[in-house]
Amino acid sequence: MGLAAVLVAAGCGADGGNSASDSGRAPAAGGVADAGAGAAPEKAAPAATGSGGADLRVDQRSIIYTGTMQVRVADVDRAARKATDRVTAAGGFVGGDQRSSDSSDARAELTLRVPADRFTRVIDELAGLGEQERREIRTQDVTEETVDLDARIATQRARVDSARKLLARATTINELVNLENEVGRREADLASLEAKKRRLADLTALSTITVTFRGPDATTADEGPELGFLVGLKGGWDVFVTTFFVLLTVLGAVLPFALVIGVPVGLLVRRARRRRARRGPPAGPTPAVPGPAGPVDGPAPSGPPPVPATRSAP
Repeated sequence: MGLAAVLVAAGCGADGGNSASDSGRAPAAGGVADAGAGAAPEKAAPAATGSGGADLRVDQRSIIYTGTMQVRVADVDRAARKATDRVTAAGGFVGGDQRSSDSSDARAELTLRVPADRFTRVIDELAGLGEQERREIRTQDVTEETVDLDARIATQRARVDSARKLLARATTINELVNLENEVGRREADLASLEAKKRRLADLTALSTITVTFRGPDATTADEGPELGFLVGLKGGWDVFVTTFFVLLTVLGAVLPFALVIGVPVGLLVRRARRRRARRGPPAGPTPAVPGPAGPVDGPAPSGPPPVPATRSAP
């Protein structure tokens, strides 16, 4: 037991020495670790900002939303009024309105501009006005184009400022004219880039929704063609009636010309024929009677020569 107590005491002394030596070396290692940890953010920060300075998070991207939908409703005018009210309440406006009040084929097509952050909510509200038949949503990411336009605009502004400074220092008329032309050209390029930027900003800030409301009896182009004997008979009758009215229209257009021009011409032709009938057939030339052959002033032709008499035998 005494021997065991001595061994335990010796082991505790050795552990205490090692702990002290380890604790003496720990601050150095900790200092190095802390220094490395402190240096890491300084090296990581340039890497995070070295991608061009643009914030490419999803909520910071420039996206153009465009929606097209078709809804069948019981009352087209009422649905159009409700759609206009909801878009106005959402902070948008109506960009176009085309309506057809035909009872058999009532139709209204609205072009709506709504804020981009309320695009989905307005689409769902419009679909709830009736029975949705078709929906199509398209997106276009223009973040890179927007960043490129910003850089080009900044560069072009710097070019305009430098040209203006040179224009202020011009001393001759030739330099003045050349620099004025250069300043005008650069300002025109800057105005074109700024107009493109405003256009992109408008498209990304306000999304476009084209909604078509149709009545309950309206037909759509998506429906297949009807087939059958009655359908063919109806189509043939429609074609026959259309052709008949076309012929009547052509006859009505030609009849005034026929009365004004054709009647006088017909009377003149008839009068000319009557005159020819009264005159009779024209006298022809007198036929020539053939005379005797021979010269006109010479002697009359003699008869055939006499035949000599036949001698008698001695």
